[in-house]
Amino acid sequence: MTGGLSGKTCLVTGAGQGIGRAIVDRFCAEGASVIASDISEEHFGDFPCEAVAVKLDATDAKAVVAVVARHPRIDVLVNCAGYVAVGDILECDEADFARSLRINVESVYIMARAVLPGMRARRSGSIVNIASVVSTTAAARRRFVYAATKGAVIAMTRSIALDFIGDGVRCNSISPGTIDTPSLGGRIAAAADPAQMRVDMIARQPMGRLGRAEEVAAVAALLASDESAFMTGSDIVIDGGFAL
Repeated sequence: MTGGLSGKTCLVTGAGQGIGRAIVDRFCAEGASVIASDISEEHFGDFPCEAVAVKLDATDAKAVVAVVARHPRIDVLVNCAGYVAVGDILECDEADFARSLRINVESVYIMARAVLPGMRARRSGSIVNIASVVSTTAAARRRFVYAATKGAVIAMTRSIALDFIGDGVRCNSISPGTIDTPSLGGRIAAAADPAQMRVDMIARQPMGRLGRAEEVAAVAALLASDESAFMTGSDIVIDGGFAL
């Protein structure tokens, strides 16, 4: 797909690195006007020149409304801001539980609620939510609240898809497996034996490797484009066979 997003304005959260950054790069390559938002400005200088960098906390409803007011035509929203809490239910304290819900679930609610009126008025729009295969699809050890929040993302995706299907608005989700990102790298580095943890992460992948952020971005580009016009309420699993 080349130029499949020409003429579209796309807002991406969690765009500073990892999957979000790969989506920004792919969308720019597809001809989109990209608003790349992140809570940190650390990586803003690395964005393609076509992207407009915006410092944004996706859990701050007032800030989100202000950004959407400055960019009233949002054709595509990608909810990529996320947080991975590690631990089982006994290891998950109230602070981690609340933080996971706020970043992984509430941000999707706030962002979608802000852009939907404009999409509805134009009778056109695509919302892409980044969920996870560790959700209602598959389980992983010590991912209790993370799995719960990503299951909620899939459920919200389907609800939005059904409620706005008559308004020309589509909503789909992507459920990645283990993707080689800075976030994963940070968790590996924090392990007691980082080298062994990376080996173990790769060993549990049926394809024998970790996924690449660019591979997830390719799916996001499809869902953002008119080539997926007959898709809504879908959850696309891209996990190298992890859930099989």
